[in-house]
Amino acid sequence: MDGKKLRGVAVGAGYFSQYHFDAWQRIEQAEIVALCALDAAQASEAAGKFHIPRTYGDVGVMLDREQPDFVDIITPPGSHWELVQLAAKRGVHILCQKPLAPTMEEARAIVDIAAKAGVRLMVHDNFRFQPWHREAKKLLDQGAIGALQTISCRTRLGDGWGEEAYLSRQPYFRDMPRLLIFETGVHFIDVYRYLAGEITQVYARLRRLNPVIKGEDCALICFDFAAGASGVWDADRFHEGPAKDPRYTFGEFSLEGDAGALRIDGEGTIFLRRLGKPEQQHPYAHSHRGFAGDCVFATLSHFVERLQNGAPFETSGENYLNTLGVQEAVYASSAAGRPVAVGPC
Repeated sequence: MDGKKLRGVAVGAGYFSQYHFDAWQRIEQAEIVALCALDAAQASEAAGKFHIPRTYGDVGVMLDREQPDFVDIITPPGSHWELVQLAAKRGVHILCQKPLAPTMEEARAIVDIAAKAGVRLMVHDNFRFQPWHREAKKLLDQGAIGALQTISCRTRLGDGWGEEAYLSRQPYFRDMPRLLIFETGVHFIDVYRYLAGEITQVYARLRRLNPVIKGEDCALICFDFAAGASGVWDADRFHEGPAKDPRYTFGEFSLEGDAGALRIDGEGTIFLRRLGKPEQQHPYAHSHRGFAGDCVFATLSHFVERLQNGAPFETSGENYLNTLGVQEAVYASSAAGRPVAVGPC
């Protein structure tokens, strides 16, 4: 696929799809030529707004008629297995939104379907593509704070309190039996893996603070990393934090090494402190365009670039099973009330 402009189709026109379609319009190496959604009016509205030429009500028909290079799946996790099957048997490469699947078994099956069909599968988990995480990784790789010792984040989203919690944006959150870790925490697991390496053990306490929802909305999780570092994620969707937009960085981060520390505030500003030296702001570029530092654009750009040059996706299906393995260990730890080792995926 090296060098040619890629033809893509999309499935789904819900709330988050707007960030995908806005980003696709800005990627010169690819174009979305068709959109399929269950709600015809929703599909028509999105197609008109983002200049998508054709809409369909049947995914199989769309794939057969359009013969795309790839499909962007932007639908709830319960639909992913069937959609991946439809694309894989037609030799269409796949970008699939997270959560990848309702269960670990189904996630493994999805990865297996793509592998057996010889199509490439990337999970759209965009948090590691947020600009502050890319810059922090660059600084870690440069040895700016020495060997990483601890990583932590405090997240307060403030969108999950009261009788009307989640109704204005993503009402299905209210009925999910697994919420905070399955929907949000998995992002942080993947970011922690990106920054600090593989996770070997977790110790988690999960709670529900708002009684009008079914799943957990509060978590305190400790992580052990294979390289020797430790980590903490202290999060809830109930209480409000100090950031003007809590969905910009989704938290305040601290990374400490044996030669200094990095701090990322809720505005995406990075501060660097070397041992014995005053803290200084670290200059780098980040934008309020799109979602969370324009990370959807960065994610889709990575997908297109790797499709074209053949290099592995950072969040390939196979790699992402490691993130989901940690997620399952978090739920197991909270249920058991003890640390749980992360098993093979």
